[in-house]
Amino acid sequence: MKTMKRVFALLLALTLLWAMGITAFAAEEKGSITIDNATVDVTYTIYRIFDLESYNAESGAYAYKVNDAWKNFAETLTDYVAVDAQGYVTWVEGADAAAFAKLALTYAKDNNIGNQGSQKATGTEVKFENLELGYYLVDSTLGALCSLNTTAPDAVIKDKNSKPDTEKKVEEDSTKEYGEKDDADIGQTVNFKTTISAKKGAENYILHDKMSKGLTFDENSVKVTVGGTELVADRDYELITSPTDGCTFEVQFKKDYLDSIEEDTEIVVSYSAVLNKDAVIADEGNPNETWLDYGDDNHTTHSVTKTYTWKVDVFKYTEEDGTKTPLENAKFTLSKNQNGSDPISLISLGENKYRVAMEGETGITEITTDNTGAFSIEGLDADTYYLTETQAPAGFNKLAGPVTIVIDNEGNTKVNSTTVEKVEVENKTGTELPSTGGIGTTIFYVIGGALVLGAAVLLITKKKMSAQ
Repeated sequence: MKTMKRVFALLLALTLLWAMGITAFAAEEKGSITIDNATVDVTYTIYRIFDLESYNAESGAYAYKVNDAWKNFAETLTDYVAVDAQGYVTWVEGADAAAFAKLALTYAKDNNIGNQGSQKATGTEVKFENLELGYYLVDSTLGALCSLNTTAPDAVIKDKNSKPDTEKKVEEDSTKEYGEKDDADIGQTVNFKTTISAKKGAENYILHDKMSKGLTFDENSVKVTVGGTELVADRDYELITSPTDGCTFEVQFKKDYLDSIEEDTEIVVSYSAVLNKDAVIADEGNPNETWLDYGDDNHTTHSVTKTYTWKVDVFKYTEEDGTKTPLENAKFTLSKNQNGSDPISLISLGENKYRVAMEGETGITEITTDNTGAFSIEGLDADTYYLTETQAPAGFNKLAGPVTIVIDNEGNTKVNSTTVEKVEVENKTGTELPSTGGIGTTIFYVIGGALVLGAAVLLITKKKMSAQ
C-alpha cells in the first residue's frame, strides 16, 4: 500500500512537472516574425508591446503581461486593453486593433521607445529571429502601418502596403485637356493638377512643388479635393508658401486626416501660375516639378510638366536682281484678329527684340523696322497670328493684306502651310509715272503763239477790207 502511495505521488509529481514544463518552455522558447511581400529598400521595425508569459495554441489561451516600457501606454488606453493588478493584459471586446496600432506607433516614436529589431528589405521577405515571445507592432518606413501580431512562437505578416505615387499635369488652354506640356503667352495663367495616390495607413505626407523662374505661383489658387469634395485648409492640410528647402510651395497633410484614409484614395491638388517675363523662350521650356515625401524619409519620383512659349522672326526687304535689301521705316502690328484689330501689346527688349507685355505693363502696339529690316517677337502661344503692315517705307507699296502666321505646338513657324525660319515680307517699289516735261510746255507756247499770230493776221485783214 505504501508502495502504491509512493508510485502515485511520483506520478503526480511528474504530471505537475510536465505541466510546469509547458509554461517553462513557453517562457523560454524564442520566436520569429517573417514579413512577406516586403518592399525592397523599405526598412521594417518591430516593437514588443506586451510580453507573452505562456500560451496554449490548441485552446487559444494566452497570458500577456505589460512590460515597463509600455506600462503607461497600456494603462491609459482602457478602451482597448485592460491591465489587472498583476500586470496581465486582456483585450477589450470590440476594440479597433488598427486604431490601437496607430496609437502605439505614435507613442513609440514620441517617447523614444526602444525597438526589438530593424531591417531594410533586400527582397520580398524580411525575417526577425530569436525574439522573446510577445505581442509585436511592426512598422515600416514606407509610411504605412504594417501589422500587429503575436509570436507563438512564429508569426508571418503579409505586407499589404504599397508606395504612394504622384502624377502632375498641366492644362493646354486651346483644348482644355491636361497633359505633360502646354503652350502659353507671356502673362497668361497656366493651370496645374497633381494627383496623389494615397494609401491606407499613410504617414507624413508632404507634397512639394518647385516652379522654374518663368512661372509665378498664385497661392490663392490652391484647392485640395477628394472625390470632388474640397478638403479644409488648416484642418486637413497646411499650405506652406515660403518653404526652406527651395520649393515654391508645400502641402503638408495633417495626421488626423491621414489616419482617416481607410482605402486607396486619390487626392487632387490644383493650382495655377502666371507665365512671366523671365520665361525661357522655346528650348527646354519652363518646367514645374512635383514629388511627395512620405513615411520616414521616402520620396516619390519627381513628376514634371513643361510650359512652352515661342517667338517669330520677321525680315522686311525689297529684292532686285536676286539681291534682298533690308527696308527700314516699315511699320507693323501683330494681332490674333484677321482684321488687325486689338493688336498685341509689346515691350521692347532692345536690339530689335520685343516680347508680349504682361498685365500692368505699358507697351507699344506698332513696330518700326530699322536699317536691318529685321525684328523678333517673343512670348507667343501656339496660335494663328496676323502681321499687318500699317505703313510702307517711302516709295514702296504697302501690303494689300496681313501675313498669316501659324505657330504650332512644337514651335514651328508656318506661312502658307510652309515651315520657315523667319517670316520674309517683301515690298515692291512703285515706278515714276510719265510726265510731260519741257516739250509739253513748248507745245502750249507754240499753239498759243500761233493763235496770237492768227488773230493779228485776221485783225489786219479786217482793217484792209474796211478801208476799201
